[in-house]
Amino acid sequence: MNNPYEDPAARRMFLAQAERLRHLGEVDRDLVRLGQMPGLSRWLEQIAATGGCARPVYLTGASATFDAVSGEMVRRYSTAAEPGERLALRCRNRRSSRCGPCSWLHQGDSWHLVHAGLAGGKSVPAGVGSHPLVFLTLTAPSFGRVHRAGRCHRDQPGTCEHGSPLGCGRAHPDTGHLVGEPLCFECYDYPGHVLWNAHAGALWKAFTDNLYHHLAAHGSVSRSGVRRVLRVSAVKVAEYQRRGVVHFHAVVRLDGSDGPGKLPPPWATVDVLLDAVRTAVAAVSLPGPVSAAYGERRLRFGAQMDVHEIGGGQDAPVSAEKVAAYVAKYTTKGAESAGAVDRRVTSAAEIRALRLSAHMRALVGTCWRLGAVPELGHLRLRAWAHMLGYRGHCLTKTRAYSTTYRRLREERGEHVRGGRVNGDEVTVGNWRFAGAGLGPGEALIAEGIAADLQRTREIARDHLAHGWVGGARRVGGGAEGASPAGGGSHE
Repeated sequence: MNNPYEDPAARRMFLAQAERLRHLGEVDRDLVRLGQMPGLSRWLEQIAATGGCARPVYLTGASATFDAVSGEMVRRYSTAAEPGERLALRCRNRRSSRCGPCSWLHQGDSWHLVHAGLAGGKSVPAGVGSHPLVFLTLTAPSFGRVHRAGRCHRDQPGTCEHGSPLGCGRAHPDTGHLVGEPLCFECYDYPGHVLWNAHAGALWKAFTDNLYHHLAAHGSVSRSGVRRVLRVSAVKVAEYQRRGVVHFHAVVRLDGSDGPGKLPPPWATVDVLLDAVRTAVAAVSLPGPVSAAYGERRLRFGAQMDVHEIGGGQDAPVSAEKVAAYVAKYTTKGAESAGAVDRRVTSAAEIRALRLSAHMRALVGTCWRLGAVPELGHLRLRAWAHMLGYRGHCLTKTRAYSTTYRRLREERGEHVRGGRVNGDEVTVGNWRFAGAGLGPGEALIAEGIAADLQRTREIARDHLAHGWVGGARRVGGGAEGASPAGGGSHE
């Protein structure tokens, strides 16, 4: 009789089931250990305080708070009395693929950061809403034909030089696995793709510099003098398209020379800003690094560009609330949203073992190979191969645009402490790293805590939407835990 597990599909199913049973056994053993652990209730309090963080960081040590005038010790804290003599803190990872609770918190902070620059608040004057404001999307050029959602190159007969068809002829759903994949892998410009990602930040800087020059032409002022009469304030977020290339969504605002508290000159209208953005983007062109490995290239933005005025009420097509929610959404995503990985790779062998599509594996492999080219050493392509060459921050802003993440975290900390902040006290601490992550059983409990908190936020949001807030505690003008898109406070 034939062995049923000689069939590859059956064998994979058997191994998956065995792995599941092994994991369940580990969960059971870890839950038994937790049930016998001294101080279990305090450990649960710590995990609840982190919001059910998926990978908390543990510290051990102590801190002492002194009166700044008398030098007398006011209070002292030590982890000696904590379970395992350590304290759990949030990992604060922005990626939803790594930690849902912390990414939710980061998304909320991002909403407030962006929205403050559109409507005021968080130390930004309320008058910024009357400044010229536009929402801009900048894309990358084409590096070769790729499958696209919907009608996919149906009107392209013939074949390429490698014998692959120029058209597809099929209709792909938005989530189709072929969307973003090249029609011909040999025609696709993988080095150009990776180099564009690696220089996307430089292209953005070139655009903002060009924008000043084009605004100067509209205002009939010199290029050196335009910065003395107005300031360009902006915030941008990087999003990965399905083909694995970054593009930018940005808010651009015109301020007076003193920043958001002053209006720009009368000639600097929103129409002038719209026109200057279009011409400045078209003028960007940077020389890429020259190498015998791939030749010489010019780096430009793609022809697809979208720019709209931000204004109107909450129901407007491009309102401050909708723009802030749209930008904040992408701060929790990285290259993994396009099918890549969310952590660094360390070797070519690891790249071959990753569960990736052929296109994503080719992009990561191209980063690894180009990372060995001496003239590209400054791009650190191997260190950023998991990001497909892009090494910039997910969200960046100009200094005067709005508040900072640090200030938002400080405000949240003050709220958690009930506003008890004494400027006459000094705290000195001595802390050491004591581990990170959760065991199988611990992770299951943390997931339950995070799910309970999410349900509480949804109930509070529903109550607010129906005009009833009796069951939701008010925090900063909104119900505790309200949606980032709704502008509610986050913890």
